[in-house]
Amino acid sequence: MSDERPSQEGPATFREVFAQREYRAVFTASALSWIGDFIAKAAVTVLVYRETQSVAYSAAAFAVSFLPWLIGGPLLATLAERYRYRSVMVACDLIRMALMVLVALPGNEPWLILCLLFATTLANPPSQAARSALMPLILTGDRLVVGLSLNSSTGQAAQVLGYLIGAALAAFDPTLALLVNAATFALSAALVRFGVQDRPPAMTSAHRSHLLRETGDGFRIVFGTPVLRAIALLVFSAMLFSIVPEGLAAAWAREGVDDGMDSGVAQAVIMAANPVGFILGGLLVSRAVAPARRLVLIRPLAVLAPLVLVPSLLDPPPLVVALLAGLCGFAVAGLLPVANGLFVRALPNGYRARAFGVMATGVQVIQGLAVLFTGLLAERFPIPVVVGGWSAAGVLLMLLTAAAWPTRTAIDAAVEAAGNAATPAPAGAGAGAGEPRPRPVAPGDGREGGAPGERGRASQAVS
Repeated sequence: MSDERPSQEGPATFREVFAQREYRAVFTASALSWIGDFIAKAAVTVLVYRETQSVAYSAAAFAVSFLPWLIGGPLLATLAERYRYRSVMVACDLIRMALMVLVALPGNEPWLILCLLFATTLANPPSQAARSALMPLILTGDRLVVGLSLNSSTGQAAQVLGYLIGAALAAFDPTLALLVNAATFALSAALVRFGVQDRPPAMTSAHRSHLLRETGDGFRIVFGTPVLRAIALLVFSAMLFSIVPEGLAAAWAREGVDDGMDSGVAQAVIMAANPVGFILGGLLVSRAVAPARRLVLIRPLAVLAPLVLVPSLLDPPPLVVALLAGLCGFAVAGLLPVANGLFVRALPNGYRARAFGVMATGVQVIQGLAVLFTGLLAERFPIPVVVGGWSAAGVLLMLLTAAAWPTRTAIDAAVEAAGNAATPAPAGAGAGAGEPRPRPVAPGDGREGGAPGERGRASQAVS
């Protein structure tokens, strides 16, 4: 790994991030997997609808990808802690590749397709948890924050690109789209296998207790540590309202179009606005704003994100709605990588995958509930009133969250404590099974989450 470090005064550069060979491998593998996933989502809904002529079946094919996170995301993510991160990522890619080939076989019954899709998505939590835990071992200092911003922005771009390619391929041949997805998993597995260092598991057999207990330790460390709890509340609060314009876009476009714009175009513009704003916000803030300034901006951006959606109360036209959604996405992207980076740095190494499972599941559940609840409200009230009122409540929530944000001293202390307690104690040890055991960390080995001498910097954050 290169020992180059970003300047203390300015942010890390994209060049510094991509100079890391392992990051290039993980970044490319992730981008391929994301694009393939969205290609498959678009294709499977078409395939199932053609076979059944049922909107319900088609919707179920789309929604099944969320089930593993809702049913057992933290439990599945805990598996990534028990085994080598590289091995987990490669195995999950190969499993998904094989299952997508089975989905593509002609003549499958719709129920079998749904079962295969569900089995495929069971590999998502451990794979994503392993990648998240691996990131601070590959990138250090401010490069970690920039790398997370690149990942987030690329994921949003992959969604747009994947849906476009998937829809185009599905119109021609849905089976071809599924095989393309299988190929992306094969390439991803090869990139990780040959481009990522094989590190030992974060949790050895001596540290294991019971999978359920280990999963519970993930919840306890996230919600029992004041700094981690504050970051979790910030992230969950941001997800609570930022997803709403996208989730209600279909109905909003059809009810609000009165200026000659096609409702389908209006829906697409509204749905694409938040990801586009997120991409721009993540890239610009990570590159143009100095590391120390980013942490200062967390609280104002947290309040700004819901505030820009409050003018929805005035029932603006779709293009203005899209602008507001884009500004919201920009603000959320400006704060999330920093908050995520702080989160990872404040976690002991042996808990990162489990904590990721807790956070990812919370985000999935909160987004789903937010869209469901606002959708129910929209049955009784106009959508602009629902979105504007929901966002106004979000402003109050974010003001409370910002007021409870930990001090710089508390953040630095939490990061320091994580660096000195990087290994879970063996089951039954005096420290208590699953509790962090203090252990000295060699400077520069990556486990402390930042380059030597940078532990107190304000910019360190991870997902």
